[in-house]
Amino acid sequence: MSGLIGTKIGMTSFFDADGKNIPCTVIQAGPCVVTHVKTKEKDGYSAVQLAYGERKEKNTPAALKGHFAKAKTTPKRRLIEFKGFEQDLNIGDQVTVSILEEGMYCDVVGESKGKGFQGVVKRHGFSGVGGQTHGQHNRLRAPGSMGASSWPSRVFKGMRMAGRMGGENVKMVNLQIVKVIPEQNLVLVKGAIPGAKGSYITIEI
Repeated sequence: MSGLIGTKIGMTSFFDADGKNIPCTVIQAGPCVVTHVKTKEKDGYSAVQLAYGERKEKNTPAALKGHFAKAKTTPKRRLIEFKGFEQDLNIGDQVTVSILEEGMYCDVVGESKGKGFQGVVKRHGFSGVGGQTHGQHNRLRAPGSMGASSWPSRVFKGMRMAGRMGGENVKMVNLQIVKVIPEQNLVLVKGAIPGAKGSYITIEI
C-alpha cells in the first residue's frame, strides 16, 4: 500500500465528459519527502516514511532536527509510513501526485470534525423517549432507562451514552479520483472526506 500525505482544501463540483455534475473534494497532495527507508533485513519489514507540511524549527525537537537533516529537508509536521511502493525510493526523494491516475480508486483517512459533548440523539441516533405529548415536557431527547431494576442494578460497560463526539480517525474507502492537476499538486476526489478545511489527510492506494 503506497500513498501520499496532503491537506484538505475544500469542496467543489466537476463536470465529466457526459456533462454530469460530480461533487468533489479538493486535496493538496504532496510533494512529500522520503525521510526514512526501512528494510526487512534491518527493521524486520519494508516501508517508506514520508514527511509533509512545514514546521517551525524552534518548535522541532533536536532528535527530529537530526532526522530531517539526514534527509536534507526542512522540519515537517506529518510523518507517516507506507508499505508497498513499487518504485525504489531513497532518502531525500520527493513523492508527488504523479503516482496517482485519473479514474483510479483510493482510500482517504482524516480526523473527523470535533463536535464537543453531545447527547445520545446526535451522537448515536437515538429517537428520544415517547412522543411530544402524553404529559411529558422535558424528556424528548433523553436516553431512557439504562440501568435496569433490581437486577443487574447497574449500567453495563459500553452502554451508548452522551459524551464527546468527533475528533477520531475516519477512513473513507473506494473513492474515485476524478481529476489530477500535477502543476499545482491538486487531486479531486469524488464525494466528501472527513476533516475540516486545512486538516491533514492521508491518501492510500
